[in-house]
Amino acid sequence: MAIFSKSNVPQFSVDVYQNEYLPEGGREVNAVVTVTATGGGTIGSAVAAPHLYSPGEGPSAAVVLMVDCSGSMDYPPTKMRNARDATAAAINTLRDGVHFAVVAGTHLAREVYPGDGRLAVAGPDTREQAKQALRKLSAGGGTAIGTWLRRADRLLASADVAIRHGILLTDGRNEHESPEDLKAALDACAGRFTCDARGVGTDWEVKEVTGIASALLGTADIVADPAGLAADFTRMMETAMGKEVADVSLRLWTPAGATVTFVKQVAPTVEELTGRRTEAGPRAGDYPLGSWGDESRDYHLCVAVPPAAVGREMLAARVSLVIPQPGGSVQSLGAQGLVRAVWTDDLAASTSINPQVAHYTGQAELAEVIQEGLDLRKVGDMDGATAKLGRAVQLASASGNADTAKLLAKVVDVVDAATGTVRLKTKVEEADEMTLETRSTKTVRVKK
Repeated sequence: MAIFSKSNVPQFSVDVYQNEYLPEGGREVNAVVTVTATGGGTIGSAVAAPHLYSPGEGPSAAVVLMVDCSGSMDYPPTKMRNARDATAAAINTLRDGVHFAVVAGTHLAREVYPGDGRLAVAGPDTREQAKQALRKLSAGGGTAIGTWLRRADRLLASADVAIRHGILLTDGRNEHESPEDLKAALDACAGRFTCDARGVGTDWEVKEVTGIASALLGTADIVADPAGLAADFTRMMETAMGKEVADVSLRLWTPAGATVTFVKQVAPTVEELTGRRTEAGPRAGDYPLGSWGDESRDYHLCVAVPPAAVGREMLAARVSLVIPQPGGSVQSLGAQGLVRAVWTDDLAASTSINPQVAHYTGQAELAEVIQEGLDLRKVGDMDGATAKLGRAVQLASASGNADTAKLLAKVVDVVDAATGTVRLKTKVEEADEMTLETRSTKTVRVKK
């Protein structure tokens, strides 16, 4: 176990991009806020969260791997074997000193290793013991994902660590509990740990898996070929091991008369944060950003301000970063940005759209029209689906989102990307459609 010091902790910065000029009487202020964490270490290295400065305070992280062991994992039999191999690869990636456990998920949640409601501490012996325990995993039973998440929450809560993380793998639909039960489990776990979710094969429900990741501030993806699980699990665990600061919140203060219209993450994925606000004193609210390593993310803010006359200016919002502490206090991360409003009669200045704001407005629309288009296709509205997916092709092309453009090209034949003229393909592989839906929220950053 490494000896941690404050030098391990990344430094945060906040940059604000906006056109602050409004016409006389204008009310809507838009800004893109880039949050960057640097200098805390590299992925996979031994790093610490802010309150773990002294040696001997224990490991900085805990991880629970939840592996679907329902009956469908036996079809084909290689799927279960690939899942065991992937979990073993993830265990190999754990750094020494991290608390961990493995849970087999069916209509129940069974602790595979170490058992008895405990977490193991990663080291050569425990990693080997865990991999031996994985050999006993077999498929049989139903699927009740909320049960898995609640078990993971109890295990993770038993460790006095800063970073709590889950990795969840499923191959089927959540058929053995109600949607209300799953939502209740997600509500109970939100803010307590982050969770990456993966769907293997093509028999699972995209909105269930992406909903889990969204609620728990993790990532979601498809692994259509089970043979790719080991590489994907290794990457996920490497990223988890690179997290250094947990429970970061974006604090948004607005002056009297101003209201927050929305807050959303726009890079590396689109994620709505508006409804996740918790009040933080007079005219201030906190929006959860999850755990951070060395990385950068972009957020789009929209604030409605009181209308004013030409020549007036005001602070529309103050953005800062904090970590909530026990007892209601917060730890400031020292980074701050200001969003301004200036009223002008210069038509060119007040009608100009900031490039970052314009870009991410398009990226958010891209994610939305892909979802709408695929939903319309599923219910047989081919004209509506063609229009929505055509708009998606147009937006992907204009913004340089090549990865999404390639995924769209597997669902539609592109006649003219610039105008969004497309034809729906008559035959689409299920894996291609699910991949497009799962990855529809992935964005690209502004072209330089």
